Amino acid sequence: MAAEGSINSFSGRRVWVTGHRGMLGSAMMRNLETSGATLLVAGRAELDLTDAVAVRRWMEENRPELVFHIGAKVGGIHANATLPADFLYDNLMIQTNVIDGAHRTGVEKLVFVASNCTYPTNAEQPITEEAMLTGPLDTNIRAYAVSKIAGIEMCRAYRTQHGSNFVAIIPPNLYGPGDNYHPQHSHVVAGMLRRAHEAKHAGAREFTVWGDGTPRRELLHVDDLAAALKYVMLAPTTHELYNIGCGHDLQISELATLIAEVVGFEGEIVYDRSKPNGTMRKLLDSSKIRALGWLPAVDERAGLATAYADFQRRHTALAQEQAPHRF
Repeated sequence: MAAEGSINSFSGRRVWVTGHRGMLGSAMMRNLETSGATLLVAGRAELDLTDAVAVRRWMEENRPELVFHIGAKVGGIHANATLPADFLYDNLMIQTNVIDGAHRTGVEKLVFVASNCTYPTNAEQPITEEAMLTGPLDTNIRAYAVSKIAGIEMCRAYRTQHGSNFVAIIPPNLYGPGDNYHPQHSHVVAGMLRRAHEAKHAGAREFTVWGDGTPRRELLHVDDLAAALKYVMLAPTTHELYNIGCGHDLQISELATLIAEVVGFEGEIVYDRSKPNGTMRKLLDSSKIRALGWLPAVDERAGLATAYADFQRRHTALAQEQAPHRF
């Protein structure tokens, strides 16, 4: 098994953050800015993570010591339901190349970010790490979930066979600056923020939420998760899988009301029951990460305010880019 000694600090270490331009990757980069680490990054134009030869060559040339493996193909229920082959293939390739490359190039420690959709839909709440592979998955996101389960199992297998210090983590629903606000392919918070904003500025009397509003979701601000990942990397992790959640959840109807308040939308919230609810509840048992000393710091209302401010900045910038130029 892997040697579980702690890593003293990031100072002077070569740290690779995959997916550094995404929501979580960007938060990780912000968190590490003052750590003293040499931050290694490679955008898609420079490195295609689905290309095994290119990934191995890049890792051999850059020799990362610590890896935060965040890069992945992600999306909401609609995207997962309509593009299952893409989600399965891309994520399997990305994970295989990075995790195996980390083993072959002598990476000291790797932290792999999975997803709470890897747990069975009927898992007992709150969900412990031991619930993995004990029941059926949500059919709408099964392909993505299977790919992430494979990544978790790959970390476990390399620990068992090679003694690699590879650890997987499972977060709840993430939100915050840098999220994807695509009208069909966004996650729950980003999608609702956009629809509430558009309804407000259109003077609409209502905005629509997918499903019937009864499912519950645990939320975690992206900056909280970045801080937790740093904790996991530095700590002597004695487990191979850690849940990282805030410890409570909200009903979708409660979340929609809170988002309407943050956005300033005063109309009616209506529910489109023709759209899927997804898993009814996915509250994580995060006692193992709590035992390492980490606690979340951002409450939902303050976190949603930062997410909405980020959306407004990006929405305004996009509108200005698309506006006709006058010469």
